[in-house]
This record gives sequence, structure tokens and C-alpha cells, in this order.
Amino acid sequence: MRFIFILFFILHTTIYLSAQSISSAAVDSLVAQTQKAFDVPGIAVAIIKDGKIIHSKGYGVQSLVTNKKVDEHTLFGIASNTKAFTSTALGILIDEGKLTWDTKVTDIIPEFKLYNPYVTEEFTIRDLLTHRSGLGLGAGDLMIWPDSTLFSKQDIIRNLRYLKPVSGFRTKYDYDNLLYIVAGEVIARVSGISWERFIETRIMKPLQMTGSAASISHIKDKSAMISPHAPLNGKIQPIQNHISEQANAAGGIWSNLTDMSRWVLMQLNEGKYGDSLSRKLISAEVHSEMWTPQTIIPVRTVYIPYKTRFASYGLGWNISDVAGYKQVMHTGGLAGIVTQVLLLPELKLGIIVLTNQQASGAFTAISNTIKDCYLNIKTEWVEFSRKKQLRAEAYEKQVNENVWKQIREQQQIKGNIDLHSFTGTYRDEWFGDVTISLKNDKLWFRAARSGKLNGELLPYKGNTLVATWNDRSMNADAYVVFSLDKDGRASGFRMEAISPLTDFSFDFQDLEFKKVTQRQ
Repeated sequence: MRFIFILFFILHTTIYLSAQSISSAAVDSLVAQTQKAFDVPGIAVAIIKDGKIIHSKGYGVQSLVTNKKVDEHTLFGIASNTKAFTSTALGILIDEGKLTWDTKVTDIIPEFKLYNPYVTEEFTIRDLLTHRSGLGLGAGDLMIWPDSTLFSKQDIIRNLRYLKPVSGFRTKYDYDNLLYIVAGEVIARVSGISWERFIETRIMKPLQMTGSAASISHIKDKSAMISPHAPLNGKIQPIQNHISEQANAAGGIWSNLTDMSRWVLMQLNEGKYGDSLSRKLISAEVHSEMWTPQTIIPVRTVYIPYKTRFASYGLGWNISDVAGYKQVMHTGGLAGIVTQVLLLPELKLGIIVLTNQQASGAFTAISNTIKDCYLNIKTEWVEFSRKKQLRAEAYEKQVNENVWKQIREQQQIKGNIDLHSFTGTYRDEWFGDVTISLKNDKLWFRAARSGKLNGELLPYKGNTLVATWNDRSMNADAYVVFSLDKDGRASGFRMEAISPLTDFSFDFQDLEFKKVTQRQ
């Protein structure tokens, strides 16, 4: 869900905030600068400090079509910030004595099975939440992304057994989504109600998160929702909401500033909420475990103003040190939407940034600038994030131009490739069937269970073709590398994303197709 940034101007103004001078006017100026730099239609920002909401405001519009204003009640998809809700739900069940962090998954879901039998037997609830399974980054996400609504939750759980590990069990951090779906199913089976109902009745209702929903299908007032936006034909435009009901436990919650502020206040108060913090959602012990490092993440950032020495993943949260303080944070991203929740517990500080455009540099610039005012650090985050984005996109442009140059050269050579030799139906064990067919002397790729993975195949080099998807809002064109039999006909293929900015949930590299029928 990366985007092509269009630079309209060069910024020379630097905005600094200080803990003494932070004000709504200063935040307004910061957000205005960020919106221009990253071309974001709508942003919502909240700051929580010392138990109080000191800023909560919407900026811009929900949609470039409706031009309805963003406010503190506007609903955004919080995407992977949902994961902390899932871990909190498990924490509630742990407090009730119904399971532990180290309960074996197969004790709850007997049919749960991974590629390695030993890993299956040893896999715990804690392992579901900590991105250390041995599976690769985003493994299997094509069952829920970009629109794979034909996969049921049962399909997803069953197909985990076909995903091959890329590292040793519990040895390496690789972010995943599917295991949070399994965690959601654990909650459903232990509690006897759906994950969605549990989140809404056991977390949202007590915290009075009255505008929020655990699923896009549960939203009552659709007029309060933002539209996601992404670059299309060189211009930021509204796109369709990505709907994957099966993935709700990994990223399905929709919420607003008002409700998310209540959630952050509960977190900063170690599970307590209500008048005089008289009520408790989870115990301090469970809360502490969620904010305890579980999986080490290598610190390799080349630009570290915070002198960060460690990074890790807890239970639904990223945990690191910044300028000597503990930071607890998570981000979330869907097509056309990115969000961030950032906490500095020792400073009793919480920052929430919600956006309706997939430019992650925008929320980084806002949250880090606000955070820096409490750390007495001065960094030009808007300019820094903008330049970082431009460098990445310049490299992406070079890669894409080289690929298309080769494709154009191939198109000038008539009859150099037998397109019929590639046609047929191909099957991957977990993703299902793909049909390669000829239409008007052009090769077409069509995935049976993911409608958006549909587009033309263009000759590139030798037995490598390039899939160009019809939906151009997806920055996910891919190499399709065919293997050939003794007669020179395609017998299978592997895939790989072309752009270095293609979202990791397009996990083409995990697919391995074998031909099951001949030419179409």
C-alpha cells in the first residue's frame, strides 16, 4: 500500500513545538504543513497528557468526492492497531482463568497445523501474537489481501500447514497477520461468542467507545466514515474500502479520535478506567506482560535522533527506547489508510494520528514532532520524512522504468515467443487456481479466489513475464517466472513483486504454482 508521491513544492518552513508552547494552533500548523507535503485529504490528531485529552481535532475532508469535514467523530480504519485489542481480549480471558499466554493453540483449536509438526505441537497463544513463528513477512496474506473474500476463516487456518518457514521457530521477527486471525478464533472458541462481539461488548462498551465497530459491516453511520485515498493516474483519488471480514482480528476495527483517546487512557492507566480509575478492564499483571519485550527486532535505522538501543515486539505492541524513555507504539495500514498510536508511559503521553491516504511519512512527521516537544529534541520531521519518501520513490521509478524498457523492446520483436505455451490452469496449495489464457492475442492472468489479481501478462525476458493488474491503484505488478518441461512448455511458475515499495501483504514469493490443465 505504498504510493507515488507528487511533489508540488519545496518546503522551507520548519515547525518546532515545545512542551511549554504546545497549543492547538501549533498542532494546526504542523498538520497543515504535513497535509501539503504528503497530499493527504484528511487527518485526525489527538494528544493525551497526564490523564487529560489536551488536543483532539480533525483536519481536511473525509473524501475528495463529498468534501465532508473530518472531526473527532470521523471513523477511520485503524488496521493493525486492532492487534492490541486482540491481545487485550486474550488478557481478559487470562484474568478470568480461562487460558494462559502459554496455553497450546491445539488445546483450543485441534485442527491448527503448521508446516513443521514440532512447531505445531509447541505453538502457544503467546506465539500467535509475537511474530516469531518462523514464517516469512506477511506469509499467506494473499488469502486476505487485496480482496480475497472467497477464503473462509476455516480455509485460512487449514492452509497454514502449506506455508513453508523461512527461519527457525522463535528465532526471528517477521511480521504476520494470519496468526492474529487464529488468535481471534481462540477468543471465539474460549468465550463462546464471535471475536467481533467480544471486542464490542467486553472492551468497547465498558470504555464507552460508542462510535467504534469491530467490523466495517457493523458501522451504523456510514456517513461518518472516511474514504481511503491512493495515487491513481498520477493523482490522489478515493478508492474502495478493502473489506476482509475474516481478518478482523488482525486489522478490522474502525474507530475515531474520541473513542481511541478512551482506549489510550486505559492503556496509560495500566488497564484502569472510569471515574477516579475505579474500574479495571485487565489486571496490571496482564497489562505489564503485554508491554514486555517478547521478540527482539534488530535496530538498523541509519538516522536515529532518539539514540534507540533496542526494539522489540510485545503482545500486540512495538516496544523500544527513545531518548531514555520506554515507547509503546503500533501502526496500521490498509489500502488508502494509515494510522499510528504512540505512547510514552513514563511521560503519561499518548499520540493518535489517523489518515485517509497511504503516506506513512505523514503520521510519522506529526507524531514524532509532537513527541519531540516533550523530549527537548528538534528535528525537521516533515522535511526528513518527505526526503526519505522521495528517495524511495526515485529508486522505485528507476526499477519500473528499466522493466518497462525491456517490455517495450520485447513488443517490437514479432513472433519471438509462443504465448500458447504458457496457457493453462495452475494451482498453488494454499492460494488455489490461476488461469492463464489468450484473449485477442494477449495473455491474461486471473486468480480464481482473488478478483483484483486479474490483468495482462507481458513478455519480459526469456521465460519471465510481467503481470500488470487492471486495478492500477495497486502498486503490485509482478514478475511471473515460468518453469518449462522438456518440450519447452510451461509446467509451473513462481512470482515476485517488481517494485521495492509493493506492500508486503502481496506475498507473491510464497506462491508455487504447478500446471493442472493444458492450454486454454
